[in-house]
Amino acid sequence: MGPRAWALLFVLCGTVFLEGIDVAMLAVAIPSIRSDLGLPTDTAAWVMSAYVLGYAGFTLLGGRAADLLGRRRMFLTWLTVFLAFSGLGGFATEGWTLIVARFVTGVAAAFMTPAALSLITTSYAEGPQRNKALLIFAGTAAGGFSLGLVIGGLLTQLGWRWVFFAPVLLAGALLLAAVRLIPAQPNDTRAPRTEQSRTGQSRTVESRSGEPRSTEARTGEPRDPGKGRPRRRTEGFDLLGAVTAAGAMLLAAYAVIRLEHGLDGWWLTATTAAAATALLVVFVAVERRTATPLVRLGIFREGSVVRAGLGALLFVGAFFGFQFVLTLYLQELRGWSSLQTAIALVALGCDAILAPTLTPRLVTRFGHGRVILGGFVLAIVAYGLFLPVGMDWSYAAMFPTLIIAGTAFALAYGPLTIAATDGVAESEQGLASGLLNTFTQFGSAVGISAVTAVYGLASQGAAAGPDPDPEATLSAFRAALVVPVVMVTLGALLSSFGLGRRPEPRAQAAAPAAAATGAAPGEAPEAAVVVTPGLSALSGLPANRVPQDPS
Repeated sequence: MGPRAWALLFVLCGTVFLEGIDVAMLAVAIPSIRSDLGLPTDTAAWVMSAYVLGYAGFTLLGGRAADLLGRRRMFLTWLTVFLAFSGLGGFATEGWTLIVARFVTGVAAAFMTPAALSLITTSYAEGPQRNKALLIFAGTAAGGFSLGLVIGGLLTQLGWRWVFFAPVLLAGALLLAAVRLIPAQPNDTRAPRTEQSRTGQSRTVESRSGEPRSTEARTGEPRDPGKGRPRRRTEGFDLLGAVTAAGAMLLAAYAVIRLEHGLDGWWLTATTAAAATALLVVFVAVERRTATPLVRLGIFREGSVVRAGLGALLFVGAFFGFQFVLTLYLQELRGWSSLQTAIALVALGCDAILAPTLTPRLVTRFGHGRVILGGFVLAIVAYGLFLPVGMDWSYAAMFPTLIIAGTAFALAYGPLTIAATDGVAESEQGLASGLLNTFTQFGSAVGISAVTAVYGLASQGAAAGPDPDPEATLSAFRAALVVPVVMVTLGALLSSFGLGRRPEPRAQAAAPAAAATGAAPGEAPEAAVVVTPGLSALSGLPANRVPQDPS
């Protein structure tokens, strides 16, 4: 890759790094925010949950908007919104202001992230080049979250408002660089014009804007059998589909967040879930009848979209559920400070190093299906080792679980995204990214809500009240830790049924390098490697119980 290609990748990776540190810093700062503003527990929990609600509710729409309205436009617009509302959170003096700021920030991330991911898939040639770019992207995301825990602890010592202002500074720098580095791109997704080279081979011609174009076989455009060239189709925006999709996702996300309350208010949870299901049925009916659907339903029959999405949901849910229980254990039971906890969890961030270095070699040698299965098996080992956690475990006793869990994440997460988007047309790369982000966002919410609900049920009685019994509380933590083990076990079973079989090489496949990447036109890529959505999907940390900083 040339200097400009590296610079573009730096900007796109900076965006997912921004997301990671933003969420991680807030997770560490919540106890200080609640104390300073005098927020009740429910309001403080909603400061976290609002982000999940906005992200999960709009990520599907955000992915398709990138395809239809322009990836560059969506990226720059919503990065600006992210910047503005992060700054608003820093000036908040009331709980409702924080909740609104976090909700809109989540919505901004839901549009910004799929745009960034699809910019990578359309700017770097398939094969080793794109593979390298995507796994660097994933590693940067992991590093952002891990470093965000430590940075959040340090900034909270200076004042919790810096947790909101620091992302503003980073977002501003990224926005200025992105305006210069991301080339203008047309909004249409028509197939590229091809012409015969002197050797008789077909090659792809770039657009005037310099946007990278893929070969006809990758566009997914309808073709006129009689003329052998793509038919022009009338594009429209499926407004009714967008409204019903957003409504269904918002209600579904709220129902998942409500699970953390267990049986308390079950009727509201059930009603919300029923309403989400009804809207989803309406959405499917709309998509079947409209000429220009927001989501082409046939995409669920391509590749391993559904199975890989479910695998990502289970893996991400287990990871964040485990991390949440571990945070409660260290802060509430062991009395560790927020900064001590953040530093301890940095070991989980080893995937930031392993994802772009070790994982590509394993995928090349064994195929992404086997690597995914290996990641799930390692996760089972990691969470299983922590099940007998004791009252006075040393950090050395916890360290193997943290390292193995981080390694498992490096092995499973990137290859899962390859399986989820392999074979998807370039014109639907934003949609594919949005679908996978939807699965992972719901996974994080399901995992945390499930462990919270189990912990709440197990802690009733002796572990509840103003002076809970430490042994009973520890028993409740152990019960909650069963949830991540069950989730990754289910994921391992799912991945063992042919998830991510190594794709067959394509004879005439693939795209020339984009202008940004510097690869020669007509260069034949290797096996398809597609978008790796960083840890943006891992951003939500809804919590019925907000960890206290005993210090």
